[in-house]
Amino acid sequence: MEIPGAKELQQLNDEEIISGILAGKKQLFELLIRKYNSRLFRVGMSIINDDMEAEDIMQVAYIKAYEKLSTFRHESSFSTWITRILINESLARLKKRKQYVHMAEDNHSQSDTGANQNPAHKLLNKELSNALENAMLQLPEKYRLVFVLREVEDMSVAETVATLGITEANVKVRLNRAKSMLRDSLSSYYKNDGVFHFHLSRCNRIVANVMSTLGISIAS
Repeated sequence: MEIPGAKELQQLNDEEIISGILAGKKQLFELLIRKYNSRLFRVGMSIINDDMEAEDIMQVAYIKAYEKLSTFRHESSFSTWITRILINESLARLKKRKQYVHMAEDNHSQSDTGANQNPAHKLLNKELSNALENAMLQLPEKYRLVFVLREVEDMSVAETVATLGITEANVKVRLNRAKSMLRDSLSSYYKNDGVFHFHLSRCNRIVANVMSTLGISIAS
């Protein structure tokens, strides 16, 4: 089967891409990886706070999604489905990390010190992103996840409900609680693309690793 041209590929939605993959155009899976790399990295980092481990979890999530693609029933969007797989993998990894709580407490202490030394309104753009990441990582996990999905990834309430399996009321309560726990001086920066920035080199590496593991040649 012939793979569509570059312009045609850009116009394909998730449903069409999945249909193409299931019809034998396996190389199209690269499009889904590139499309959701940034989101999954941010969500994974909000749970794991380790960029290399987040990459590894992303690759596991993509491979599982590919292997189960024929069972995807489209009851929710693919973006919700793959994000839910990523979250489940991240939370499972946390259970194996015995010292997670102690490490998180140490990180919180360090970020508090940094915040006192560098007031948010005086920080440069890079420092503002770092300060925001630290502030977000101090949030309890259940609040941090909702905040990242709703405010950073701009997912709707319905998508967040489907992804996390909680009620709409819980989504709203947790989001409001998360916002109240963040410093007011950081509130205008949490939509900045610099948060858990996903570089192209990282994107290419994950694409190459996942496609290689699946035994699929890269089309691009």
